[in-house]
Amino acid sequence: MTDTESVPGCTTLNVSVVIPVYRGEDTLPAIIEELSALHGPQTTPEGRSYAISEILLVWDRGPGSSDQVIRTLHETYPWVRPIWLSRNFGQHAATLAGMTSSGGDWIVTMDEDGQQDPSFIAAMIDAAYREGAQLVYADPTNPPPHGALRNLGSKIAKGLFVRFLADQDFEEFNSFRLVLGEIGRSVAAYTGTGVYLDVALSWVVADVTTCPVTLRSEGREAGNYNYSRLASHFGRLVISSGTRPLFFVSFIGVAFVILGGLAALWVGYESVIGDVPVSGWASMFIALMIVGGAVMLSLGIIAQYIGATTNMSLGKPLYVVLQDPAETFDPRAT
Repeated sequence: MTDTESVPGCTTLNVSVVIPVYRGEDTLPAIIEELSALHGPQTTPEGRSYAISEILLVWDRGPGSSDQVIRTLHETYPWVRPIWLSRNFGQHAATLAGMTSSGGDWIVTMDEDGQQDPSFIAAMIDAAYREGAQLVYADPTNPPPHGALRNLGSKIAKGLFVRFLADQDFEEFNSFRLVLGEIGRSVAAYTGTGVYLDVALSWVVADVTTCPVTLRSEGREAGNYNYSRLASHFGRLVISSGTRPLFFVSFIGVAFVILGGLAALWVGYESVIGDVPVSGWASMFIALMIVGGAVMLSLGIIAQYIGATTNMSLGKPLYVVLQDPAETFDPRAT
């Protein structure tokens, strides 16, 4: 299929939109109004038919009156489905809860704050079928409406994940995603406590692409995440990425063993020619360097075993069964 080829006579793709709600009483009505305009059959720029079949609002027991707003929206728009959590589990857990309950061919996840424009969903669908990708991330063309320090920290954290932690060659990742429904529901079913959603997706997704979007200003003050919570967020990203970060521990151990050996040769040489001013210092220094390096190396090896056990406890799957990808991306099947 070419980029501009239409698909006449194809069935309409059903899209489920999942929105975790923490403090959305001021922003949700406008977002749902925008999404409701896409409830009936729509056509993407490349001619594919789609419709927002359901909107899942996952209440994460935040402050304010978000719960009442959700009830009102449900009464106004029957396709808005409330999901109520027993306590505040966090954005990723709430997103997973919504994905588990979804039924669409594709799942869109987005925030409650109004930054992410629903009109880009059509372009994300086209990107998925054009690239044969099971996961599409929005790739903002403008900086987020936050402070320079927070934007820099976010960019560094994402860069570290993309280059060193992800199991896939991600170019960009954020909370505005389009994921194949089968994968989204499978990931939501097996992801364990404390696992970063994008890490879990990287375990099973074969093809990832991005779609350019423009971010809007938030419809409220951006105060949900302070720097402490953002640091905790990054820590969970690192830990849930599996054993890859632990390789750095092993490398440090090897480096110290090598440095310890080189230092031992140098100190030994200095001791022989008599340039060591304190008696016994050379032997103690050599012992500390070599033993310290060996300890670091041993800890790295032990960490690998702990990491493997951690991966099993996190629920990293051996495989996820899907239908034939050729059928998924066959224009006649869409």
